[in-house]
Amino acid sequence: SEHCCVPLCSASAKFNGILSFHGVPTHSDLRRQWLVNIHHFTITSHTRVCSRHFASDQLIEPTTLDGRRRLIKGAVPTLFEWNGHDYCSVPEPSALDISASAAEDLSEDVETLRKEIQELRVQREFGLQRFAGSNSDIRFYT
Repeated sequence: SEHCCVPLCSASAKFNGILSFHGVPTHSDLRRQWLVNIHHFTITSHTRVCSRHFASDQLIEPTTLDGRRRLIKGAVPTLFEWNGHDYCSVPEPSALDISASAAEDLSEDVETLRKEIQELRVQREFGLQRFAGSNSDIRFYT
């Protein structure tokens, strides 16, 4: 399970599925900027920073339900407890709200498609194609 490496941040993927966790960049200048901002100097391949520390305009929201939140190129974490940021003031989008909204949209789509299928069935039942295999039926009904 992923944990945020930022001091005073206790975010964990185990207890918060809404947050996303991002690895420290490999580009040296950007990496240095991250380390200075985070106040963390021991970096491993498992070091992660949670999405709470990035401004919303630095995050790219997923376009699908199973997609991942990503960072824009050059994003740097700037929101920390020691610089006066209140984590409660920036609400994270609720995964349940997102999935409920998507489910509602999909339900409407399914209902529309069911109606279309029903209309097509009615058209098929009462069309001439129904009698194409029987000359006697065509003579009887025409």
